Amino acid sequence: MYIPTYDDMLAAHERIKPHIRRTQIRTSDYLNELTGAQLFFKCENFQEPGAFKVRGATNAVFGLDDEQAKKGVATHSSGNHASCLSYAAMLRGIPCNVVMPRTAPQAKKDTVRRYGGKITECEPSTSSREETFAKVQAETGGDFVHPYNDPRVIAGQGTCSKEFMEQTDGLDAVVAPIGGGGMVSGTCLTLSTLAPETEIYAAEPEQADDAYRSFKAGHIIADDAPKTIADGLLVPLKDLTWHFVKNHVTDILTVSDQEIVDAMKLTWKHLRVVMEPSSAVPLATILKNPDTFAGKRVGVIITGGNVDLDRLPWMPS
Repeated sequence: MYIPTYDDMLAAHERIKPHIRRTQIRTSDYLNELTGAQLFFKCENFQEPGAFKVRGATNAVFGLDDEQAKKGVATHSSGNHASCLSYAAMLRGIPCNVVMPRTAPQAKKDTVRRYGGKITECEPSTSSREETFAKVQAETGGDFVHPYNDPRVIAGQGTCSKEFMEQTDGLDAVVAPIGGGGMVSGTCLTLSTLAPETEIYAAEPEQADDAYRSFKAGHIIADDAPKTIADGLLVPLKDLTWHFVKNHVTDILTVSDQEIVDAMKLTWKHLRVVMEPSSAVPLATILKNPDTFAGKRVGVIITGGNVDLDRLPWMPS
């Protein structure tokens, strides 16, 4: 297992700079007053495909040699990684095949297709996803770019925290949502070298809390098909992301689906940005654990903004 390094992150940043946005930081006096902390929101939902995952996907795609690139790339994803890999593949002019749960938001499927990605649907479980993907990859020969358990992807995601520290002149803590752990691992990779004094918190839905239980147990606990409105956080940790989580994360905090909805509404109203439920989990954890963050400069990574506007989580089903 290759563990990506700080130098890998720096190389990734140079590689992807022409293809991504250096996303802006938003603040809110209201949210600062509400939480008792000074919050800085890194708006990765402003990336062209609407999510931070474009960083890792672009690093992987543009790191391929020409021979492998001809066969394209392939992956499985609940949505954002599929969109971002399709986008990066489109920029390089190579094929992209993705396996997505049939229950993935239509908005995310539409984005994949808009960027030229070919979708094969599967049942909404980790086992179905991996079985279906094995067939697709065998047929296409595309390079497997795992959504998070890939050194190239983690190095790319780590570029977000590099920018974050440069844009804020330093932070006491950073909070990011955790599913498979790609963004959290990238944050750990960068901050453990760049700002080792900065605390790293992972935020997770109570209804998909396998990372929290893994963290407390000291080994990976994987759920096959959890259910939560935070559809981007349904996958389990893997060996590479677990390495970063167990060695560098300060704590993992969990919140209910209702607390996620409440935080989502607050950010839509007071930051005036569109974010998906997974992206509201960090603010929800800060609101739930005020003593942990009071008086601190806290970075919050808004990981994505791909939502189906006809099926928002507070609408009657």
